[in-house]
Amino acid sequence: MSAFWYRFLEKSAIFFGAWLFPLSARIIALGYFLFSPLRRESIRFYRLLYPKQSALHHWYCACRQYQQFTTIHSDRFLARQGRSVNFSSEGLEQLAPCLGKGGALLLMSHLGNWEIAASLLSRQFSELRLLLFMGAKQKEGVEAAQKEALRNDGVRIIAMEEQEENPLLAVEGIRFLQEGGVVSMPGDILHRPDQRRLQVSFLGGVAEVPAAPFVMALLAQAPLFVFFAFRTGPGHYHFTLSPPLLLHKQTRNIHRKEREQVLQQAAQHYAGLLEQALRAHPFAWFHFRRFVHDVPNTPAA
Repeated sequence: MSAFWYRFLEKSAIFFGAWLFPLSARIIALGYFLFSPLRRESIRFYRLLYPKQSALHHWYCACRQYQQFTTIHSDRFLARQGRSVNFSSEGLEQLAPCLGKGGALLLMSHLGNWEIAASLLSRQFSELRLLLFMGAKQKEGVEAAQKEALRNDGVRIIAMEEQEENPLLAVEGIRFLQEGGVVSMPGDILHRPDQRRLQVSFLGGVAEVPAAPFVMALLAQAPLFVFFAFRTGPGHYHFTLSPPLLLHKQTRNIHRKEREQVLQQAAQHYAGLLEQALRAHPFAWFHFRRFVHDVPNTPAA
């Protein structure tokens, strides 16, 4: 949806009532599910997640996925209209000692609502300085509203270009960490075909995750946490912060070969946590392109 129509829907909902926004979003999501070619990828994904279930169940799961995706936009709209959004948390106390003292890297995923999480975290910790890496394509359309809302909450955003690598962005992220800030990066999407990646086992297949978050945390000697934010009901979320996957005491002065092993182990640990969270919240998977690939030398799905 273009930014114009998104703004038009917002203003219409303000005039006619807040009920119009979620209803319209659900109708639009149904249209995408029925006519978008990406639907096939969602059905394939749920076939991997539930291999013993019927094809009808896989279609049902994909439809639920599209419908639940609308809650991201509905909750953002309601929050901008002054509706309160609350959250409970597990493990979030680990973040406080990092603020202003070496920083931390949060590995987020397209599982749950990272946008609401970023906004609420910036309000929860007054001393939090948050730098969020996003794909460059998210500068346009509906995503422009996301960026605007996050900036209003004090979140700094860096767009990662899809065409070429910019080492200065990595340097800026490392410097931000060393100054005690918190850097948030996606752990489940690659932005360029030549991007450095790590292969992990996932849902019986192989997934590729970006190496950048793990390398950045290692070079900055900052702890790396896996962060999830799941909607548990209208206006309420639950945040979980894993124990750190990388600790600077474990990675200091290690050889190159050992460093590669540490990075691979951390990436696989992340994949395990992602799969565990996915099985607990299967319809909150908002990654609509192929993530899981077939194991080499096996028949295609």
